[in-house]
Amino acid sequence: MAKMTIVHRSSPLGWLATLSLLCGILAMPVDIETECSEGTNAKYSLVFTGKWSQMAFPKQYPMYRPPAQWSHLIGVTHSSDYHIWQSNEFASNGVREFAEKGEAWTLMKEVEAAGERIQSVYGVFSAPAVVGGTGQTSSEFEVYTRHSFLSFIVRIVPSPDWFVGVDSINLCEGGHWRENVSLDLFPFDAGTDSGFTFSSPNFETIPQEKVMQITSSFPSHPANSFYYPRLKHLPPMARVTLTKIKSNHIFSLPLEPTQSNQIPIDNEIKDPLINTPLDCEVSAWSPWGLCRGKCGEPGMKRRTRYIHLHPANNGQPAPHWRKRKPAILITACER
Repeated sequence: MAKMTIVHRSSPLGWLATLSLLCGILAMPVDIETECSEGTNAKYSLVFTGKWSQMAFPKQYPMYRPPAQWSHLIGVTHSSDYHIWQSNEFASNGVREFAEKGEAWTLMKEVEAAGERIQSVYGVFSAPAVVGGTGQTSSEFEVYTRHSFLSFIVRIVPSPDWFVGVDSINLCEGGHWRENVSLDLFPFDAGTDSGFTFSSPNFETIPQEKVMQITSSFPSHPANSFYYPRLKHLPPMARVTLTKIKSNHIFSLPLEPTQSNQIPIDNEIKDPLINTPLDCEVSAWSPWGLCRGKCGEPGMKRRTRYIHLHPANNGQPAPHWRKRKPAILITACER
C-alpha cells in the first residue's frame, strides 16, 4: 500500500475537512474483504447517538447559555501502538484543548506527528456536532489490516473538561472484520479543569490529574453534576454503533452537516425511556435564633434551612417540615 501524507496549514476546520479525505478520497465502488488478512481493508459507518436527556440526567441539566449539546466528533484509525487518549493516563495538550474548549488544532497536529513519526495513524475523520443532548450524527471511515483500531472523542457541551469516546477498539477479531459493534458511552474527566458542574467557570487543575471515568459516586461531592448516590451506575450518556459497509458500496464523506449525516432526533425513540431519580437536597440547619417571648414566660426560638435541589423523577421528597421556603423549625424555650 502506498504511503499517503497530507499537509495542511490553515484553520482547525480546514484540518478536519482535509484530514477527513483520508477515508474518502474517491467516491467510487470499493471491494471489501471479509477477512482482515494482510493487505485488506474495510469500511464502516459510524452513528453516534446522544442520550443526554433531562429525564436521564436531571441534576443541573443545562437548559441555556449554552444548552446541552455535543461537539463534533474526531475519530482516528490506527495501529495498536497509538492512543488519542487513555483512561488513567495524562491527557495530551491537544486533548486538553479539545475537552475544555472544543478546539481541534493542537490535537490534529499531534495526530499528524504520530502518523509521521511511527506511521501508526491510517486515517482521520470527523462527524458534525449534535445540537442537543439527544440526537444523532454519523460518518464513515476505513480501517486497514495493520491499522485496525478505532478511537474517537466527543466533547460534552457545556462542561469543564468532560467528554465521551472510545479508546482503541479493534475491528479485526479472530481474523475477520467485525460486522456490527454497539457500545454505550459514559463521561470522562480529562483531569485538566477542577470544575464540578456543567457550567463551572474555568478552574485549572494544578498539578494536572489523569483521565478518569466519572461515575455516580466519583467525584464524591454533592455539588458534582453527575453525583447520584442512589445509583450503582450512571445511565449511558451516549451510544456508538459501527456497521461494516457491504461490498460495492459507494463511499464518500460529506464535509458539512447534511440531511444524510445529521439524523433526526426522532430516530432515537427505539430506546427505552430512562428516568433517573433525583433526591431533594437541603442546606444544613442554621444556628438557633434568640428566644422570643415575655420575660418569665415560655418563649419560642427558631432555625431555618433551605432547599438547594428539588426532587425529580420520583426522587426522595423533602420531609413535611421542609416544604416552605425557607423551612422553619420552632421549639419552646425559657427566658
